[in-house]
Amino acid sequence: MKLYFAPLEGITGYVYRNAFHSVYGGIDKYFIPFISPNQNRALSPKEVRDVLPEHNRDMYAVPQILTNHAEYFLRAAKELEEEYGYQEVNLNLGCPSRTVVSKGKGSGFLGRPKELEDFFREVFEKVRIKVSVKTRIGMDSPEEFGGLMDIFNRYPLQELIVHPRVQKDYYNNVPDWKVFGEALRRSRNPVCYNGDIFTLEAYRRLKTEFPAVDCLMLGRGLLMNPVLAEEIKKDKETDTGDREELKRLKAFHDRLYSDYKQVMSGEKNVLFKMKEFWTYAERLFPEEKKLMKAIKKVSHLCDYEQKTGELFFGIQ
Repeated sequence: MKLYFAPLEGITGYVYRNAFHSVYGGIDKYFIPFISPNQNRALSPKEVRDVLPEHNRDMYAVPQILTNHAEYFLRAAKELEEEYGYQEVNLNLGCPSRTVVSKGKGSGFLGRPKELEDFFREVFEKVRIKVSVKTRIGMDSPEEFGGLMDIFNRYPLQELIVHPRVQKDYYNNVPDWKVFGEALRRSRNPVCYNGDIFTLEAYRRLKTEFPAVDCLMLGRGLLMNPVLAEEIKKDKETDTGDREELKRLKAFHDRLYSDYKQVMSGEKNVLFKMKEFWTYAERLFPEEKKLMKAIKKVSHLCDYEQKTGELFFGIQ
């Protein structure tokens, strides 16, 4: 089973990727949160920092591109290949944000099939780098996916990563496995599943339903349980309360905290990132609700260090 780390905007930047990769295993590809090229530039300074080879050592990283202009996509892909040595890029057809969708990008592009077809035609006439696609199954209705599959099947995608929700679902409702099954049956390109795999048991249900699935993209599940990829690879649950696992979690946390302090200015910014970390990771400490609440309320780094020190007390 190939396992990918999803590109979670604002969360899985290079600081997070490197901290995670230094402690945990099981990930075959890390997808870099989207680059948004425009008429003036392919990559912003912030985006350049995220794709720099020295910030992605010892991992197979794939930059994601968010655009509905073939020209912008091609310019960004060329720069990523020639300047930074990337072998593959990913097209974002999945972002459900209203701001993105209103501009016809992300999953909003799925509602413009003629423009999408023209986009693919121009891209694949000129692109040299491998191109994968991460997509939802439509804007408003799963019935849209049949026509989208016709478009995808006309082009040699590296992979088709399917999140079986429509745009209007955002992250509500449940993934549509019926439509995902259609993707598996019909796709001429390799298919990867993405959506709501938060536990080993959820993975097992997916694998029972779709034995042919050999590729899985994980997102929020890894934020909640960093050992999830390892569990899936071994098909065995891990006791996250085990002392050795707590030591690994502390090593991950400490690396993340230290690196954010180095690259970010101001206590407020560092605290925001660490509180975001605990929004997901607090599930690993179900008996520490009071302490978790206190961690989320701190306003100074010294207080944060005191509270997390209590949480990891005795773990070296």
